[in-house]
Amino acid sequence: MDAKLLKIIEFRKRDLNSLRELFLKVRKNTFVWADPKTFDLLDFDTQTKGEYILTALYDEKVIGFISVWMRDNFIHHLYIDEAYHKKGIGKALLKAATEKIKFPVVLKCLEKNIGAIGFYKKIGFIEKARDENENGSYILFELNQKTE
Repeated sequence: MDAKLLKIIEFRKRDLNSLRELFLKVRKNTFVWADPKTFDLLDFDTQTKGEYILTALYDEKVIGFISVWMRDNFIHHLYIDEAYHKKGIGKALLKAATEKIKFPVVLKCLEKNIGAIGFYKKIGFIEKARDENENGSYILFELNQKTE
């Protein structure tokens, strides 16, 4: 992967359809325990409404995004196209987001999402609590410093 072709940019309306499709695809592939019929193309719009969104582009193609509820420094979504996993995209999105938000940064990750849990721990997030919501058991993670 050529790092010069990777860009992290603020949300652009022209990327909306690509972001919707990415969100739907990654959720269906990641949350295999959930009924895929409960996911909809327009979920991106409702679940990121009012959030600060950064988009990862590789050679001008949408390959990931992060959305943050700024008031609470809460990372609501971080999704990367599976073809670009383990290439530093998630880390780049987190780094760009932490330039805009205050610490500590928090997020919730479902316990069943083993890959994401490993990623967050590797980046430096610390487990603060465990709880449950309508989606199942989750871990509340906190980050207190910028990522490298």
